[in-house]
Amino acid sequence: MADPTTNEAHAEAPARRPNIVVILTDDHAAHSISAYGSVVNQTPRIDEIANRGVRFDHCFATNSLCSPSRASILTGTYSHVNGVSTLVTPLDASQPTFISQLKESGYRTAMVGKWHMGDGEGHNPENFDYWDVFIEQGEYHNPRMLSKEGLRIEEGYATDIVTDLSTKWVESLEGDEPWCILIWHKAPHRPWEPAEQYEDMYKEPIPVPSTFNDDLSTRSISARRAAMRIAEHLNAEDLKIDPPAGLTYEEIALWKYQRFMEDYLRTVASVDDNVGRVSDWLEERGDLDDTVLMYASDQGFFLGDHGWFDKRFMYEESLQMPLVMSYPRAVPAGQEHTGIVTNVDFAQTILDFAGVDHHDRMQGRSFAGDIAPSFAPLPDAEGMYYRYWEHDDVFHKAPAHYGYRTDRYKLIYFYNDGLGIPGTGPFTYSAEWELYDMQEDPEELNNVADDPAYAEVKKDMEAKMWRAQHELGDAPHVSQSVPELA
Repeated sequence: MADPTTNEAHAEAPARRPNIVVILTDDHAAHSISAYGSVVNQTPRIDEIANRGVRFDHCFATNSLCSPSRASILTGTYSHVNGVSTLVTPLDASQPTFISQLKESGYRTAMVGKWHMGDGEGHNPENFDYWDVFIEQGEYHNPRMLSKEGLRIEEGYATDIVTDLSTKWVESLEGDEPWCILIWHKAPHRPWEPAEQYEDMYKEPIPVPSTFNDDLSTRSISARRAAMRIAEHLNAEDLKIDPPAGLTYEEIALWKYQRFMEDYLRTVASVDDNVGRVSDWLEERGDLDDTVLMYASDQGFFLGDHGWFDKRFMYEESLQMPLVMSYPRAVPAGQEHTGIVTNVDFAQTILDFAGVDHHDRMQGRSFAGDIAPSFAPLPDAEGMYYRYWEHDDVFHKAPAHYGYRTDRYKLIYFYNDGLGIPGTGPFTYSAEWELYDMQEDPEELNNVADDPAYAEVKKDMEAKMWRAQHELGDAPHVSQSVPELA
């Protein structure tokens, strides 16, 4: 593991400190972005950022759930360090973040949109000069907004409102000090309510993923019992209309998929428009070249892959975060970054570009040196550690698990602890392993954890996982005996 306290890459940052814009969406799968090869939609304005800078092909969430991922992005730490391991564990906003570090160094700071790290309505972001956030998940239309001045209803469509409020704050600033704003959207999170101008978009049949009919036959019981099948678990509220009567199971699965995807992609269209609005606005101000502009989602999302929707699992469609960024003053255009990065790495990277010291509590590694020639590179990440904590969650019954992914292999351990959300009952399921060869089986259809041909690979991946867990300060579940590591 890289030691962030020894990274002095920021010492060679450009003389003018950049402005920083972090646009974050919720549940936006990389495979619904055309820069990533989407076959279901086009996102030309998001693509522009990648063309102007870098597309990251292996950016991963360390806990594929909204609140934990946002906490990791802010703090540069894993869930077990920042304390936000589930949807119901609020963030202690007083802990160090890249925002607090920027503010201490003279940046003006703002947060607009989906915070979702509070306790009920008790959202209270800290170290922001200006904040204006949704209540919990937020509403698509006429959302409730909470600021220092109190609660109100803001008329309009949420994705447009977040952009409007963000640019308005920047326009209100005086002086030359740099600024950082988090533009954090609700979309395309459930219940997928599109803006009026896109309500008739995507009327043609949307391609079905190749794994849509995956029967999960090689998977663990842990995976098969998850309640996220499109055919069974998308409801009338999600779809806004009851399905036709008399359909077979296969027919209703396809019907629900089309309805779900139509609205999902319609909300993405508004996101893409607003990403373009921000880029155009920066260019009109003359700030584009001197702004670190990042677009990401807090995790991935199943879009019918394996017959599922939602996230939580360590499987690729859920694990992968889209990430594109530009900073023309320092980052050459047209790059494709193929190494492993995670949401925990964002904080240090942003601070390096700003020429600001990392907090010594931060984990991960800065990837500034990977993409900008004026920054000192760090050793490549060997792999990434993952942990999903919310065992048997009330929505999707996803089991808690941890695992490790390298460039070729992925190991997942479902420990089935019977713990987690208060009020859930214990399970009698045994612990289970899954192992995937991402080179030979990129769709993760064949679990080879018990295949003798992969015995040495599994042993090696177990050692890597336990070592990473130990070095990051996490602890194994009480049921697991960890072998001595060399």
